[in-house]
Amino acid sequence: MTTLQQASGPKYTRILGLGGVRGENVVTNDDVAGPIDSSDEWIRQRTGIVTRRRAGADTDVLDLSEQAARLALEDAGLTGADLDAVIVSTVTYFNQTPAAAAIIADRLGATPAAAYDISAACAGYSYGVGQADALVRSGLAKHVLVIGAEKMSDFIDPTDRSISFLLGDGAGAVVIGPSETPGIGPTIWGSDGGRASLITQTHSLPEAARTGTMPTLRQEGASVFKWAVWQMAPIALEAIKAAGLTPEDIDVFVPHQANMRIIDQMIKQLGLPESVVVGRDIADTGNTSAASIPLAIERLLREGEAKRGDIALQIGFGAGLVYAAQVVVLP
Repeated sequence: MTTLQQASGPKYTRILGLGGVRGENVVTNDDVAGPIDSSDEWIRQRTGIVTRRRAGADTDVLDLSEQAARLALEDAGLTGADLDAVIVSTVTYFNQTPAAAAIIADRLGATPAAAYDISAACAGYSYGVGQADALVRSGLAKHVLVIGAEKMSDFIDPTDRSISFLLGDGAGAVVIGPSETPGIGPTIWGSDGGRASLITQTHSLPEAARTGTMPTLRQEGASVFKWAVWQMAPIALEAIKAAGLTPEDIDVFVPHQANMRIIDQMIKQLGLPESVVVGRDIADTGNTSAASIPLAIERLLREGEAKRGDIALQIGFGAGLVYAAQVVVLP
């Protein structure tokens, strides 16, 4: 009887390097308050956002992705030729095909690395980390590049009070590879498509072609807030348990940067110790969807609030509704 062989890889993985870039333009609350009949004070109180970063007209998702990827490769001490797979998570690359990842792989000199995009909104980066961890441990790849990149400013209605005024542009990237010690805990992920209407675009791209009007985002803020606070905290705790840890073992907490009030409430629900460092990049960068977690980590490391080797809990959640969480060792 013929027996198939299956690939197998290293027992453990870790994040080898990280990079992040933000849109070059600083957009203040006063800049966005007029069209939504609001104020700097209202926006700060409701969201914790002071400014958001947005890219110029000549910068696209591919540019942001490439910049972040090059920084992550440099941080890892690798080149594009060392990559076996490239994963790009984005909802703002409007070309259905070819995938952004294939173009980025070529720009980085990673050809013929496997390359594909994933659409998991604000959970997309954590989805990508889970997939990269599995690819390396299965033996399908040695080094995997994961990018979360968004140009949310291409997807907004300036008059929308539900979500558009929150949004920023940026990209965060990590290189994941083999490790002699555990560096990425089990990914706890899932979805609830029955609540898909809570965060959605106004119309489809075929409708946009017929009407000449680009779709924009909308959300039911109150319902999303309740879902994120009350249902995502148990997912985060499950990720901690799956990693064989307790909340007291966590050094850094980096949730999706959706809203500062959501972050504050999640901390209370998780019972994390006061010593835990919390990512709050939303205050200056805004909500960058799939890019928000790696950008928050990049800031914490760059500003010295967190250090390499710290144990971090990260959780992404958003449109779908989808979610994913894991505990990682910071690169």
